This record gives sequence, structure tokens and C-alpha cells, in this order.
Amino acid sequence: MGFLDSYGLIIVFSLTIIISYFFNLYAKKSGIPAVLMLIGLGIVIHYGLLFSGKGPLDLAKPLEVLGVIGLILIVLEAALDLRLQKDKASLIIRSFLAALLGLGGTVYLASLTLSYFLDIDFLNAMLYTIPLSILSSAIILPSIDDLDKDKREFMIYESTFSDIIGIVGFYSVLTLLGSSSSEGVYGEVFGNLALTVLFSVIISYILICVFQNIKGPVKLFLLISILLLLYAVGKMFHLSSLIIILIFGIILNNYKLFFKGVLGKLVNMERVEDVLDDMKVITAETSFVVRTFFFILFGWSVSLISLLSFNVIGLGLLVLVIIYLVRAIVLFVFSGKDIMPQLFLAPRGLITILLFFAIPKELAVEADFQGVLLFVILVSCLVMSWSLVRQKKKLANEMIDDENEGSPLENKREIIEE
Repeated sequence: MGFLDSYGLIIVFSLTIIISYFFNLYAKKSGIPAVLMLIGLGIVIHYGLLFSGKGPLDLAKPLEVLGVIGLILIVLEAALDLRLQKDKASLIIRSFLAALLGLGGTVYLASLTLSYFLDIDFLNAMLYTIPLSILSSAIILPSIDDLDKDKREFMIYESTFSDIIGIVGFYSVLTLLGSSSSEGVYGEVFGNLALTVLFSVIISYILICVFQNIKGPVKLFLLISILLLLYAVGKMFHLSSLIIILIFGIILNNYKLFFKGVLGKLVNMERVEDVLDDMKVITAETSFVVRTFFFILFGWSVSLISLLSFNVIGLGLLVLVIIYLVRAIVLFVFSGKDIMPQLFLAPRGLITILLFFAIPKELAVEADFQGVLLFVILVSCLVMSWSLVRQKKKLANEMIDDENEGSPLENKREIIEE
């Protein structure tokens, strides 16, 4: 962006946030996910600059940095949405199993398809299909206000668990592929996981106890900075760093469950509640900004020419068929026959892109898989948009019918007029 001065960058930054905010408002009214509009804006900027002679820009590093921060914030935001309550036990178990089986079934069938058509190792194929198998809670959560309460709650938990399971599964497969010894692979993975969980629980208790006593307006960004630091240091020591973020979020959001008995004396419940409320607000606000720029930069970086390939379209359609087939079976098992419109609410988004860019170059497949990625994201979001628009029209018609049925005087007038 060398052609912009400092004031120009400030204007661009401010306008981007404002536009994204109005995209979100329009998305809630129309049912069209804001992610599509942000990617579209990025594509328009990309080709606008090309036509104006500014040339392509190297966006690899900004995408990488935003990707890491975005991944951490998504896991933290998901954890801060997970309420471990007894009355929700059945819902939590059903949604967890649905997310696990849905993701597992999609990964298995899509990996078989990929390994056959691209002639690559099954484990390597899994590295590409796990991101494509994860539901995007970042797109789903703001878009399901019109669903029934039971369906809405199920989808909130399902998409959240899908994010978490998918991320943990992806990095587990990455560890397996990066291990030099096949004998010590599983011991390394589970040993790493056990060590990370133990460290995460201890550090979470310490952070909550310390931060409840810190006064001042900047403590929340201090806390986020510490979490980012722990993530980076954990990566250097080959720990599953996202587990640290996940467990901290779960313990903070369910502090009354984890601070009981003797541990309950360590905290002031009111102060921890204030930290939790503020943390949810600042995480949501920061995630909004990061998502905005990430999707725009992603749209800016992609080439629409890649979508014109028959191989990309064919492989993308196969993956989409597998996604909706597995989803239909899983929803039928856990929700019965009433699987609409949840069946078509299966968008792929931020985490899919983030994990795709986390695949090391040495494990990259020869085919231009970025086209398949873009195709699946765009089509799954368009299908979701179509389904939500239909749902809104259905609800509007039902409201009109209810109003007509509930107004006998109006009905009598119509009969007299006839």
C-alpha cells in the first residue's frame, strides 16, 4: 500500500470498519452472510488496483499474522460461549456427538476422494479435508436468530464444537505427518496433549486469580497479550497451544463450576464476573475487526480464474455432496426428521481459510487447491443464504396468516364486500 500516505491509511481503515458494520446489519436482515460481502469487497479492490495499474501486492505475511490472531480469538470466543450446565447436558452431548461424527465422516469420505483423484497419501489428504469439514461458527452464530430456540441452541453448540474439534484434529494430523518415527508418533501426540492440558489448567487458575485483583482500564488487552504470548511460547516448545486458550476460556466462563470448596475462597465472584463480561465484549469486538480485514485480504489475494477450471469445479462439487450427505445423516440421527433448514446451514469460512494457510509448503499438493477452497466456501455460503432467505419468507408468511386468522372482524368485512 505504498501509494497511500498515513492519512489515507487511516481513512481506509475507518471506512473498512464502517462498511463491515453495515454489512453485518444487512446480513441480519437479508440472510446473506457478511463474509460473502467482505470477500466480494476484497475481490473488487484486487481487480480495481490491477486495472488502475497498481499491480498485485504480496499479502502472504499480513494474512499469516491475521490468521494466527484470528484463530486464537475464534477459539477464545467459542470457549467463552460454552456453558457447562446440568440442564443442558443432553443438548451438549448430542451437539458434541453431531459435530464429532459430522466432521469425522466428512473428513474420511473427502480424504478418500482426494487421495484417489489427486493420488496423494490418505493422511496428507486429511490435512486438506479437515479445514473443509469444519462448520464456521463465525458465520453461523450471527445468522440464526430466526430459528426456533431448540434448533438455534443446537447449532450454537454444534458449530462451536466443530471449530474446536476440527482445530485440534488438524494440528494432531500435522504432528503425525511431521514426526520422523512412526513408533513414537502416538505417544508424542498424547504426551503433548496431556502436558498441555495440565499446564493449561494450572495457568488458567493463576491468570483468573491474578486478574480479578488488577485494577485499571487496560487489563483486558494485557490478558489477551499474555494469552498470545503463551500461544507463541507454546508453539516454540511444540505444545498444542490452542488447548491453552480453549481451557482458559472454558474455566473463566464456568468459574462457579471450577472454583468450588477450598478453591472458591481464592476468588471474588463479582470481580471474576466483571472480568468475564468485559472479556466477552473485547473478544467479540477484536474478532470483528480481525475477521473484517482477514476476509477482505483473502478476497484480495484469490484469483477468480482458478474457479474456471473443470478440475476445481468437479472436485469442489464432490466435496460439497459429501458435506451435505454426511450432514443429512447426522442430523437425522440426532434431530429426527425435522432437519430443515439446519441441513443447508453448513458454511465454511474463517477457520477453513486459516487452517489451509497453516499447511506447510513441504506438504502442499501439486494441484491448485486454493480454487477448490474458494469454490466450497462461496457455494456453501450461497446455499446458506438461499436457505435463510427462504426461512425468512416462510416466517413472514406465517405471521401474515396468523394475523388474518386472529382478526375475525376483518374476515367478516371481506365476506360482506364479496
